[in-house]
Amino acid sequence: MNQKSNPEPCIRVLRAGPLALLQDSGRFGVRHLGVTQGGPADLYSWAWANHLTGNPWGTANLEITFGGLQLVAGRDLEIAITGADMGATIEQRPVPLWQRITWKEGEILAFAAPVSGLRAYLAVCGGFVAEPVLGSVASVTREALGGFCGMGTKLETGDQLSVYSTRGEPGDGPLQAPRDAIPDFRQPAVLDLLPGAQIAHFTGRSLFDAFNTWWQVDDRADRMGVRLTGPRLQCQISTLVSEGINLGGVQVPPDGQPIVLLNDRQTIGGYPRLGSLSPLAASRLAQCLPRERVKLVARSSEAALKQYRGFRALFYEKSR
Repeated sequence: MNQKSNPEPCIRVLRAGPLALLQDSGRFGVRHLGVTQGGPADLYSWAWANHLTGNPWGTANLEITFGGLQLVAGRDLEIAITGADMGATIEQRPVPLWQRITWKEGEILAFAAPVSGLRAYLAVCGGFVAEPVLGSVASVTREALGGFCGMGTKLETGDQLSVYSTRGEPGDGPLQAPRDAIPDFRQPAVLDLLPGAQIAHFTGRSLFDAFNTWWQVDDRADRMGVRLTGPRLQCQISTLVSEGINLGGVQVPPDGQPIVLLNDRQTIGGYPRLGSLSPLAASRLAQCLPRERVKLVARSSEAALKQYRGFRALFYEKSR
């Protein structure tokens, strides 16, 4: 495996775009302080970007939402871009996605608007450099934590980004992802949901609708959560003591429209929940643009755990 040496500024932001954030695997062990986890909204694409560049699990890379980002390289870099197709180009030449490429000194890497998906991930061999806050560099803008400056801010035009240089052969991960590992974000999302503690308190009609309706992603969606619009779900619980909320929790507020909670969610909540999306289903939802259709499918915890363990096993050796 490559060894890291001293970091050096080697990427300059020419145009920041709407939202580009530094994200490692997330901030854990601090929710009792009211601090949420952050981390990549699409864990699957984030993990593959690091894997392709030979980085171990947990290495920070850039999460680029809605595109519009332009960067110039200060030295030759080994990179990989996964996730959404944003028409990425280097010197106006299309960049192949889900594979390792060389980004040469002085060349401009540009992201346009999304063609499919919502968030792209840019990993650099060696990893981006930032000072951890509460054990993580994950950017959570609402809590002013993480990122390159420690305050959770998005990239701004003129920022200078440092990358650890590596000793040995750069990018000792695979050259490209297998075809069957690359998700097609143009297809409607079918999302695995693990039924939760309050599911028995929803009416029979609501449960039928919940799992037999194609829901639509609302415009009100961000890294905190995604609202789904469709038939009104009714729960017989009128009050509920606030409890901890996990990634992918599906809350149903009084208007009956589900809200799926993502990485920057609050740490507790008092709305009844249908259950929780699996981690990989939450990743898929994070790539859905407003007005796209999604469907919920009930899945056992055993099946979801087996699926997640299979996913993590792909990157086990790299994380050791």
